[in-house]
Amino acid sequence: MTRRWLSVLLLAALGLGAGLLLTAASTPWYQAGSQIFVSTRGTASLAELNEGSSFTQARVQSYAQIISSPRITVPVVAELKLDLTADQLASEISASVEFDTVLIDITVRDTEAKRAAQIANAVAAESSRQIVGLESSPGQPSPVEIGVTRIAAAPSAPVSPRPSLDAAAGLLLGLLLGVGLAVLREVLDTTVRDNQGLAEASGLPVLGVVPFDRGAPGAPIALSPGMRSPRAEAYRLVRTNLQFAHVDQHPRVILVTSAVAGEGKTNTAANLAFALAEAGRSTCLVDADLRSPSVAASLGLVQDAGLTTVLIGAARVEDVFQSAGERGLTVLTSGPIPPNPAEILASEQMRRVLTDLSARFDTVIVDSAPVLPVADSLGLAPQADGTILVVRAARTGGDRVRAAVDALRTVGAPILGSVLSMATLRAGAYGYGYEYGHGYEPPKPEPEPAPEPEPTAKPEPTAGPNPTREVGEISAPVYIPVRAGGAGSGSQAYE
Repeated sequence: MTRRWLSVLLLAALGLGAGLLLTAASTPWYQAGSQIFVSTRGTASLAELNEGSSFTQARVQSYAQIISSPRITVPVVAELKLDLTADQLASEISASVEFDTVLIDITVRDTEAKRAAQIANAVAAESSRQIVGLESSPGQPSPVEIGVTRIAAAPSAPVSPRPSLDAAAGLLLGLLLGVGLAVLREVLDTTVRDNQGLAEASGLPVLGVVPFDRGAPGAPIALSPGMRSPRAEAYRLVRTNLQFAHVDQHPRVILVTSAVAGEGKTNTAANLAFALAEAGRSTCLVDADLRSPSVAASLGLVQDAGLTTVLIGAARVEDVFQSAGERGLTVLTSGPIPPNPAEILASEQMRRVLTDLSARFDTVIVDSAPVLPVADSLGLAPQADGTILVVRAARTGGDRVRAAVDALRTVGAPILGSVLSMATLRAGAYGYGYEYGHGYEPPKPEPEPAPEPEPTAKPEPTAGPNPTREVGEISAPVYIPVRAGGAGSGSQAYE
């Protein structure tokens, strides 16, 4: 839920803005009120007083209904010379009777404060005359009297719109919509976001979680001597966990693939190969993604001759090997892109090439095309000793992960596990003092100073290094001389 806070804040701000905009666009309305009192004539005795009070209470509701009738509004329009019709004026007038009283409250709403008060006072006066006249009989005085008990005054502020109330209502509505949308997106979101979700979706052991690194597009290779960034350590952890995938028989040919494009499989394959070479294992990285090869571009190597050159018999495999990195990682690039990748990768010649490579190296890492869009990896996976499925965090749905795993198992491909790439980790998820950044090295402890010689002992001349060299002197770190250029090198994910 906390991942949706930005959309919640955005909708809350939009709601607040809508409330303020509504206030600015609305026409202000002013409200003024007057009050009249209804009584009876000839109430000399107590009995007559009670009888008159009951009479007026019974009639007062009817009087309130008359106040907004044309009998009142037409004379008021004429008296004040209003630019309103009688019906329009009636819509601005309301009358109510206070419970168990003979008081009638007259309320007028108008777009002008002064005019609202004038209308309220004129309605009260006209109501008094009209009600008395209605109750009068020919030749006899009216049994009721009407008195004005409250005179309307021009209001100082409008009753609507109310900026603070409208802004608060807009903010509250925006927050409710934002929270509702966040909950809905959370319920409908089926993407894999953490290692637990990946394990549940794939049914496979999670070999590692590679954190997202903004600097990865410019430096796709995270491994170099002394590198201690979180991404470098994540690939080393994948290498370590891979050793426990099959304890009895270590896989020599490992296929790295993904469900769909853009999941980071090429970077995972390349960095895993560097991690294995760093551990002292002779390793060969093979670019078998014959649809969109990117290993050569990522490592700054030549793509013109490689795997397809060997498969068609135009060269021997040792003739097209290239080297990358200080550890001498051997790379077999894709070579020219063929018109029939699926058929060529499932061929017997491809099987012989992999057998030859597994005899030459301790481990062969094969970068292959995604599983779901094309059939290339499904024809190649059974020839490998194991497959690693790379899944991009917060992008790949669990249904696609399951579909990829089912497709690999259908062709009988052994699956070693999965790797979650480009994951957003909580602060402090990588401890041990690691920091982001390429070239970061933890501080090295300085050696103890050499003991002072005895003053009476004459130092003997010795052969070897220059004795004037300072104790504890260390050389500058050396990094893998790998370029990251060319088409496709600027993306952390598969292209």
